[in-house]
Amino acid sequence: MSIIQSIRDKGAWVLGGALALALIAFILQDGLGKKGSIFGAGTTVGKVNGKSIEKKDFDKKLENASQGNPQQRENLIGQLWNQEVSQILLNEEFDRAGIACTDKQLNEELFKPTSQLMNEFKDQKTGFIDFEKAKQAWAQFKKTAKEEQKKGVYEGIILPTILQTKYGKYNAIISQAAYAPKWLVEKQQAESNKFSTVSYVAVPYGTIADSTVKVSDDEIVAYGQKHSKQYEKDEETRAFQYVSFDATPSAADSAAVKQTLELKKNDFAKEANMETFFAKNTSEMAYYAGHIAGKEIKQQVKDTLVKLPVGGVFGPYLDGNNFVLAKMVSIKSIPDSAKVRHILIKTMDRDQRSGQSYRMRDDSAAIHILDTVRMALAAGKNFDSLCLKYSEDDGSKMKGGVYDYFSSGRMVASFNDFAFTKTVGSKDVVKTEFGYHYIEVLGQKGSSPAYEIAYLAKQITLSNETDIATKNAAAKFLASVKDKKSFDDEVAKLKKTSAPADGIKKIDFNIPGLGSNRTLVRWIYEKGVGDITDQTYSFNSRYVVGIITAVNKVGVPSAQTLRPQVENLVKNEKKAKQIIAKMKGTTLEAMATAAGNGTAVQKLDTLLASNTFNPMLGNDYKFAGAAFNTSNKGKVTEPIAGQNGVFALRVDNIGVRPSETPIDPNNIKNMLNNNIKNAGSRITSELLKKIADIKDNRGDLY
Repeated sequence: MSIIQSIRDKGAWVLGGALALALIAFILQDGLGKKGSIFGAGTTVGKVNGKSIEKKDFDKKLENASQGNPQQRENLIGQLWNQEVSQILLNEEFDRAGIACTDKQLNEELFKPTSQLMNEFKDQKTGFIDFEKAKQAWAQFKKTAKEEQKKGVYEGIILPTILQTKYGKYNAIISQAAYAPKWLVEKQQAESNKFSTVSYVAVPYGTIADSTVKVSDDEIVAYGQKHSKQYEKDEETRAFQYVSFDATPSAADSAAVKQTLELKKNDFAKEANMETFFAKNTSEMAYYAGHIAGKEIKQQVKDTLVKLPVGGVFGPYLDGNNFVLAKMVSIKSIPDSAKVRHILIKTMDRDQRSGQSYRMRDDSAAIHILDTVRMALAAGKNFDSLCLKYSEDDGSKMKGGVYDYFSSGRMVASFNDFAFTKTVGSKDVVKTEFGYHYIEVLGQKGSSPAYEIAYLAKQITLSNETDIATKNAAAKFLASVKDKKSFDDEVAKLKKTSAPADGIKKIDFNIPGLGSNRTLVRWIYEKGVGDITDQTYSFNSRYVVGIITAVNKVGVPSAQTLRPQVENLVKNEKKAKQIIAKMKGTTLEAMATAAGNGTAVQKLDTLLASNTFNPMLGNDYKFAGAAFNTSNKGKVTEPIAGQNGVFALRVDNIGVRPSETPIDPNNIKNMLNNNIKNAGSRITSELLKKIADIKDNRGDLY
């Protein structure tokens, strides 16, 4: 489909796709930072350094971007916002750096074989691009297209291409600035072969039970404030505690489905033509009109099924979330495996973007092509050459159309039956859902009984009565709770478990652990701590009642929010104090004796700088630092609180071992240069975010 037709079909705006999204990575590698407060609702979605993103334009782009998949609209709001912000920040940075994209450069980028524009003119079968046709169509479009269509192409293709080109230049400047000095290369080379011999005493934190160490909310907050750079937030978040009432099919629902199949059992048994039966009756398990060897049947009741006589029916039996009737249609002996080659001429194909199947040619056209193939083969033409020229099965055409020995049930039914029920050397045209195949059976191995079994499967679904009963139970719970204490008491009475949802932002659409519900997010931000939900909120077949438990303003979060992240760290600090208080002595032996519990002096003969793992504490950076500290040579350190335990050590020797495979300094230099380049891009993007004044109004408008 040409880009002109695509624009006319899809509307005036085209989402930039991979080109546009690639740009986001530069500015948004770890999410956009924000400065300033969220302002009141209006016609502006937000501002970036004073430049407005208007709701009217934003909504139009959102509408076009979500065409064909409205369910993704909420996710697209975030993607589109990020794209708009990144374009503004990038363009400002490019202007400051004097970076431009000339008309000549733009033209070169647009007509590259890999460009988004050229992809619209690519023959999906051959991969060939007719550049002259593309240029003519592009020139015609610029002359005849409506202004709205031109604007759509500019925003969807031209603008992302310009930004990509500018970013390429910008990134080149940063990359060229990367330089690893000689001393750093030499240091890295020396460090790679460095080793330390140490004697040490270690007491892991796990030797003290967590249950014996209590951590107060004040201690949690104090830890967060002490490490504020790590835990402070630059925007408000809220915490929510909820209990879920899940609507699942009841025993009555299950019995109803089973009864439905019981009523169908007689008709199922009498019907001689299974394709006719399934044309009138839907099944969760598609009818496979082919024979499958017994060992390839995956049903749990396989042993019972293979004993059925032809025409016999078994069930209804439970299989996962379905009740199933199984009917033995046919039994015959077939090979265990078969080898074939084929040439496929498609009548149906699948759109790579939408995933939808569409007719690409009618049956008569496909048969005509295969007739040409058959005549060429009869005239002595090479099968491999004809396969390469005509076959539309990308999985086999490069191998002469061959599918080497495969077991039954792996191919579509009619293809399967030809391969396993015809004799070696058989050749014919077979129709499948993909089109027409010219198949030749090349080989067969073994022999075993095979079965054609039809399955009528019905899913056990939730009835309206069960759904309403679940919703009523949630409503009854809601009516009985007034505050946090009654909420917790009622949860305990029902023997349920409440769950936390933390870090909810004003602009979020999703509740952690539950899913999408923008209405609930808005309610959470309209109310305060201790408020119970004003209604039961629905998440598919789940009904939720909750309470707001924390409002985390900008800065260090509340103890409740921090606790899951830092409680174990605070416990380790308290454990370290207990252990250090016991580890008295001036020698390692004395410290080991004082620590008790069988603690002994350990020795590491060759602790490598490139691998600092030790058996007692794992990869502890404090242990590694002390082990390679020359000032600790021949001297016992004081007890040190590490990441995983308390230790004291003595460095017995630090040296460099001979390298069996010398490391090329150029490899080290290239690695360091690449690390510097990557770090440069990250630092640059972080700086752009920090200095930007970004005001996000989405939380009030959507």
